Amino acid sequence: MSAVHTEFLSASNAARLVARTGVVECLRLMADAIEADFSRWQDFDKSARVAAHSAHGVIELMPVADATDYAFKYVNGHPGNTRHGLPTVMAFGALADVATGAPRFVSELTLTTALRTAATSLMVARRLARPGSRSMALIGNGSQSEFQALAFVSLLGVRELRLFDVDAAASAKLLRNITPTLREHGATARICDSTEDAVRGADIVTTLTADKARATIVRADMLAPGMHLNAVGGDCPGKTELAAAVLARASVFVEYEPQTRVEGDLQQMPADFVVTEFWRVVQGLAPGRSSDDDITVFDSVGFALEDYSALRTLRELGRRAGLLESIELIPDLPDPKDLFGLLDLSARPEPSRHLRRA
Repeated sequence: MSAVHTEFLSASNAARLVARTGVVECLRLMADAIEADFSRWQDFDKSARVAAHSAHGVIELMPVADATDYAFKYVNGHPGNTRHGLPTVMAFGALADVATGAPRFVSELTLTTALRTAATSLMVARRLARPGSRSMALIGNGSQSEFQALAFVSLLGVRELRLFDVDAAASAKLLRNITPTLREHGATARICDSTEDAVRGADIVTTLTADKARATIVRADMLAPGMHLNAVGGDCPGKTELAAAVLARASVFVEYEPQTRVEGDLQQMPADFVVTEFWRVVQGLAPGRSSDDDITVFDSVGFALEDYSALRTLRELGRRAGLLESIELIPDLPDPKDLFGLLDLSARPEPSRHLRRA
C-alpha cells in the first residue's frame, strides 16, 4: 500500500509566503525559473488552453507537461466580478507525477498568476527593452499593476512611472501601494490624465486593461522609436488593446503562437503576419531587439509553461518556509483494486478535521 501525499498551499499561506520571501524576491525567482524553462522549450508537451466563453467572461484550463511533471491551471477572467465583491481573475493549479498520475502539489494561483505574469514581463523586457530604459507608462491600474510596477522598478531599473486608468481610484490605490518601493529606489510616479499623456516619451508601455472588448488603448501615432510595448490585457478572443497598425510597425514576440493568434492582439492580423516565439530568443535562435530604434511588442496572453515554473517555485519556497499542508485528495486504499471497499466506513476512523503540515 502506498498512500498519496498531496502538498497544499492555501491562499492565506501563499500570501504569508510571498510576504516573508518578499514580493521582489519572488518576482526574481519566478523570472529566472520561467527563463530556465523557456530554455528547454522542446522538453514540454504543449497545447493552447481550453476556454469556455460566456457573456460574462471566460473560464480556462491550461495544461503543460514534461517527462516528469504534469501541470495545469484553472483560471477565469470576469471583468464584472468586482461589482459582486469578487476578483476579476481567480485561479488554482496542481503538479502531478507523470509516472503515476498522482497529484503531488495543489496551490492557489490567484496571487501567483499576478506574480508570474509580472515575472514573465520582466523576463522578456530584459531582452527586448532598450538598454537604459528608465520610464514606463502603466495603462490599467487594477490587480496586476503593482506587481508589474515593482518588477520593472526593482529589477529592471525603471525610475519613472506614468499611471493611467479610467478609474481614478485604481491609480490612487496603485500609487499608495508602491510608494515605499519608489522611495527605496529613488523612483517617481505620477497619475496622468490620459493614455496619450502617459505614453508620451515612455521607454516602455505596459497595458493591463480588463474589459473584454476590442479596445484600442495604444494607437500607432503614440509610438516612438525604441519603445517596448508589454501588452498584457488582450488575452482572449474579442479582447485587444493595441491597434493593428501598432503591430504592423513593430517586431512582435509571443509565447506560444497557436494560442496567441487566437487570443492576443495578434488576432487582428492576417495568418501570415510574422511573429517570433520568445523561446527562440532565449535559446539564441532568433534575435530580440536589433537596434535602439526598434519598436518591440510582447503580445503576452499567458502560457501554461509559466504557471508550471511558478508552481515549482512556490512548492520549493513553501517547503523551506514550512507553509505547505497535507491534504487527503486521493483515497488511501488498502487494496488499490477495491475502490468499493472505501465505502465500508464501519471500521474506519473519523478523518481528521485539521490539515496536517506537509
